[in-house]
Amino acid sequence: MSRFVRASKFRHVFGTAARYENCFDNVKVSTNAWDTNLVKVNPVFVAINWNAGGGGAFAVIPHKNVGKISDGIPLYRGHTAPVLDTDFATFNDYVIASGSEDSKVMIWNIPEELGEPESPDIEPVAKLNGHGRKVGHVLFHPVADNVLASSSADLTVKLWDIEKGQEKQALQGFLDFIQSISWNYNGSLLATTCRDKKLRIFDIRSGNVVQEASSHQGIKGSRVAWLGDTDRILTTGFSKMSDRQLYLWDSANLDKPLKNIMVDTSSGVLMPFYDSDLKILDGNIRYYELENDELFFLAEYKSSGPQRGMSFMPKRGINVTECEIARAYKVSSNTIEPISFVVPRKSDAFQSDLFPPTLSGEPALSADEFFAGKDAKPKTVSLENGFQAKEKKEFVSAAPKEEENVLPTPKTEKEYQDAYHQLRQENEDLRNQLAQRDVAIRALTVQLEQLKTGSS
Repeated sequence: MSRFVRASKFRHVFGTAARYENCFDNVKVSTNAWDTNLVKVNPVFVAINWNAGGGGAFAVIPHKNVGKISDGIPLYRGHTAPVLDTDFATFNDYVIASGSEDSKVMIWNIPEELGEPESPDIEPVAKLNGHGRKVGHVLFHPVADNVLASSSADLTVKLWDIEKGQEKQALQGFLDFIQSISWNYNGSLLATTCRDKKLRIFDIRSGNVVQEASSHQGIKGSRVAWLGDTDRILTTGFSKMSDRQLYLWDSANLDKPLKNIMVDTSSGVLMPFYDSDLKILDGNIRYYELENDELFFLAEYKSSGPQRGMSFMPKRGINVTECEIARAYKVSSNTIEPISFVVPRKSDAFQSDLFPPTLSGEPALSADEFFAGKDAKPKTVSLENGFQAKEKKEFVSAAPKEEENVLPTPKTEKEYQDAYHQLRQENEDLRNQLAQRDVAIRALTVQLEQLKTGSS
């Protein structure tokens, strides 16, 4: 048996959960069953999908407000059905997008302070209409300002200029629900996983599928992560026997995975997170180092409590003086727990090998430049002098205000009955329209499969 131990500066990385007083407690985490991370983090705030009556809501909490969260904190309301996903703007820490079961995407300005209990709820600054069914994922562009991708159960991914409130592109070709989306390094390509068990790569400008492959064959959720500035993609999912898997792919050739790793037989969905600075993959929470198309297992963080969701702090928000290389935010039933990952070092000097230049939070392109066909690499910044949060920049959208279709308030028993029957009929009509669309989709799917069979 070989006693050789592979050399790696991350071999002794270890994770430490925050003390109770530095966690977020009394969090009303959404109970919706949609496969999502539930939580998003930037250097100033934590966002969490909230369990609230009267439609959909989420909360945004400053990092300084750790401890027990008040029952009456202001919520971000505006959706008429549960919020399924949120994402902070890449280049403005005070802007967040949300997607919901009500088929809408909304954009919000974030106040600098949490607000007193029972303060008025936050209103959106823009509502983006265009999807026909629930919006499951929202993801801001890594290079261009005010560019957002949203995926929906209407089997499309839409690209938006949120400042103008305009849909700029629609990606199609999915045969079932989209399970995850991930940008490549310069945002010219988008990788997707889908419940039809396909991995697809789209050219954003043309809207065409440039690569497609059969991926994990299990029935449970699959995720995708583009591995930084490389041409490699990693997917997580399940085999037909329900084994949890990692696949490493060459994005230029999806004929078969470069690597196929069977992780274990647990039932939870693996959530991949990749550190493009250090070539480290984080997942549930296992650490792997990517080198020469090999994934080397480094360490595993274990805790007694199960997790419902997770997000990682952008690198510009971590504590470099403590040699903290990553910080995860783990969601349980009613808490959000920060977990710090540290590489032990004796020196107090800045560790440049652990902290190469990282994403700066400054856009390299405008939305107009990006949609006109221009590409650029993300701007980077050194962390040697630490991170300083930028002053708040208010976001203003030119999106047209949505006209509310409000029925007059019934005053008599007859008016109540009439209003009830009218709404019931509208609901039935919408259900019929959706059923007809589903039938049409299934018919088209059968035709596509027949064409594929005939051509082979």
